[in-house]
Amino acid sequence: MGYEEQLDRALEGTPDIEGSGARFSLPDPQLRQEGHATVFENFRAVVDTLGRSPDHVMQYLQTELGTSANIDESGRLRLTGEFKADRVAEALSAYADGYVLCPECGLPDTRLESENGATLRRCEACGARSPVES
Repeated sequence: MGYEEQLDRALEGTPDIEGSGARFSLPDPQLRQEGHATVFENFRAVVDTLGRSPDHVMQYLQTELGTSANIDESGRLRLTGEFKADRVAEALSAYADGYVLCPECGLPDTRLESENGATLRRCEACGARSPVES
């Protein structure tokens, strides 16, 4: 088999990773105050964009914002305390960088895996594996 044939075969077997991480865009958090709580109205849409479990994202936000939270029956996140949209957006961006976007190719096509007690990001686009923060 010649070089050109091998190259064609290899290209056929590789996943299509057209574009860049620019196709990944988090919705802006829609927040409203309700007494002493901040209600994250579009939490479900943000979680769907991130491709992670609502509980994992909630736990991260609790830690980053230094508060407690719960997910109500309609899928909204209720944060104890008053939070501005830009602060929540910063925390979500940090979550995406740490748990979603591939550090090698920048694409959001990753899955979290556990290996020997460590959590890893495995990129389905480029095949890279990288540890995530604890």
